[in-house]
Amino acid sequence: MTVDTVERIFSRVLDAPQVGPETDFFDQGGDSLLATRVLSAIARETGVELTIDDFLLAPTPAGLARTIAGAGR
Repeated sequence: MTVDTVERIFSRVLDAPQVGPETDFFDQGGDSLLATRVLSAIARETGVELTIDDFLLAPTPAGLARTIAGAGR
């Protein structure tokens, strides 16, 4: 999954038009319930199921894309 794809998911879930690779999900108003929507979208699109702990450790599109890439190995 590319950073652009994660940015698109963040943008949709947060209803925020401006999301970049280092946009922190929680700084943009995200919460744990919205984070589960992001994780579900990632799982649907990639088949990779991340945990909420994964999300908390990497709450940016770039960070999650790296986590997803690592999980696919």
